[in-house]
Amino acid sequence: MKIGVSSYSFSRVVGAVDIIAEAKEMGFDVIEFAGLRVPEGETLETTAERTKERCAEEGIEIAGYTIAADFLKGSGGSLDDEIERVKGEVSIAGILGAPLMRHDATGGFPADHVGPRRFDDALPILSRGCRAVTEFAADMGIRTTVENHGFFCQDSVRVEKLANAVAHPNFGLLVDIGNFLCADEPPAEALGRVMPYAVHVHAKDFHTKSGNGPNPGAGWFRSRGGNYLRGSIIGHGDVPVTQCLRIMKAAGYDGVLSIEFEGMEDPLRAIPVCRDNLRRYLQDDGP
Repeated sequence: MKIGVSSYSFSRVVGAVDIIAEAKEMGFDVIEFAGLRVPEGETLETTAERTKERCAEEGIEIAGYTIAADFLKGSGGSLDDEIERVKGEVSIAGILGAPLMRHDATGGFPADHVGPRRFDDALPILSRGCRAVTEFAADMGIRTTVENHGFFCQDSVRVEKLANAVAHPNFGLLVDIGNFLCADEPPAEALGRVMPYAVHVHAKDFHTKSGNGPNPGAGWFRSRGGNYLRGSIIGHGDVPVTQCLRIMKAAGYDGVLSIEFEGMEDPLRAIPVCRDNLRRYLQDDGP
């Protein structure tokens, strides 16, 4: 299993440090990019080319490329236009040399939507969008995924339905072990359900507080069910990380496990602690 880090983990220090060099110095096997920051005078294409060159110079592999998408509301509500836009991002993944791209499915129906609003009502549209993108990406040798992310498409049952509706060998799930809490779902139970579809995994931890209590203040956000969450260093929060790792091992997963840190601590101090804890937990086979 390769231990990686998402560029999102460094979001608070982007521009202040060379995150590619930092990731290499921290000893990560791979790095994945949550979007690309395009400097003035460059294009997304030239930034992708330069990013690939920098990773080659540092000797760190690019594991994936992540972008936002919405097959219900994106591109002015035109599914066909959103499919074409996302295909364009697949081409950026190709310039990067990334073997995998993660895109969103949707954040839910638009506010002015008239008619049924269940996930199952959205599923035919979402699966059409995801399948069109993955068929295009397959010809480029890039696997596409959807993450359990964004409240509406976050529960394990929902992303499992999406994976089966797309039903394409080039499509799978990027499973974030912490994100299930955003939909108030126990992470271990959810992970056990979706591991058969997992082609990439994010390691993430959260502090949690009941929504029945007072708002804890800055740094916290509400889950879909109104509970409070705050990103934490892996091992410091309430996600059963060790149990989740055992579930992954039992499922035979041997792909990339990327840290996605979104806590309040200084990323340059917190990420190495996440790395050390994750590596130590991986050595624990448990009872």
